[in-house]
Amino acid sequence: MTVLEQPGAYRPTPPPGWQPRVEAEPLLPDAEPYRLLGTAAAAGISPDLLTRLHRELVRGRRYNTQATALTRQGRLAVYPSSTGQEACQVAAGLVLEDRDWLFPSYRDTLAAVVRGLDPVDALTLLRGDWHSGYDPHAHRVAPLCTPLATQLPHAVGLAHAARLKGDDVVALALVGDGGTSEGDFHEALNFAAVWHAPVVFLVQNNGFAISVPLAKQTAAPSLAHKAVGYGMPGRLVDGNDVAAVHQVLAEAVRRARGGGGPTLVEAVTYRIEAHTNADDATRYRPDSEVEAWRAHDPIALLEDAMRDRRLLDDEGARAARESAERLAADLRTRMHQDAVLDPMELFEHVYADRTSQLREQAAQLRAELDAEAGDSGRGQ
Repeated sequence: MTVLEQPGAYRPTPPPGWQPRVEAEPLLPDAEPYRLLGTAAAAGISPDLLTRLHRELVRGRRYNTQATALTRQGRLAVYPSSTGQEACQVAAGLVLEDRDWLFPSYRDTLAAVVRGLDPVDALTLLRGDWHSGYDPHAHRVAPLCTPLATQLPHAVGLAHAARLKGDDVVALALVGDGGTSEGDFHEALNFAAVWHAPVVFLVQNNGFAISVPLAKQTAAPSLAHKAVGYGMPGRLVDGNDVAAVHQVLAEAVRRARGGGGPTLVEAVTYRIEAHTNADDATRYRPDSEVEAWRAHDPIALLEDAMRDRRLLDDEGARAARESAERLAADLRTRMHQDAVLDPMELFEHVYADRTSQLREQAAQLRAELDAEAGDSGRGQ
């Protein structure tokens, strides 16, 4: 079977007989970001799910503040905080099955932790130790990706390979609004749609690519509208409404798993903290803007909705905070322990079989380390 013989293959036809490849209307996102909390539809959300989402949001906020403190204390080289974006992180971490794969960016350590990764392992790369800090295959979490959007083609490739093998696997790829300006974003979405790959793209639109506002990155009505050009559905959701984000992602994952192909989800949220500890956000945004978003805090939105349904009281809120403090204390204790480093690990996990150059370099380093150890022994 040739490409043109496949079902739905494009056959060029001159006007007026030309027809669009697919109808655009079903692919368009809603005119406004989809919301659940505070609406009548929220009554249908499982109380158990809301309780789990609340617990993870509170723990996630404390994880962010603790990691930021560790950076100021010199225990992390850098930390891109997701404070204010926890709803996206928590929903992404909870929505997948164990067999699925998460493809995070450098700002998505919280999503990896919610998925089950040890917080210390999640921060190891940002600490400057080891290669990624964890085994991606064991956790089904790809390595944290610092180059913008390069994880997206990887997610598509894995999802496409899984489909060809008949494996019931979905890939969820996370990216920021800045990453949508990269060529990798275009290539990933184009391949995903053409291959009908079981992959979901979650764009966390926090308003800025470091200091560049979204208006200087795109003239599109929304980032979700970009999906139409690739032939996949676009969904626009309130990124601070954790119940809405979870529902939209769950629907996209089910669609992908059922053979419906990829979906692009844009979550409208806000980065409360600076880009990283090396950034001065006051140079490109006013405090009044930040305060307006603080009033739309994902934890407060969920707590108000849960109290209205009598699913949360002061004791439940305190229990969530105590769980968060235990997480932070454990993280703080273990991150203050100096890592035991082996310089020879530089040569591990580079190639399955070391090249001659790597073997030569490893031998040279080993000789230098042995010489230093000998000098140290004689000095004693």
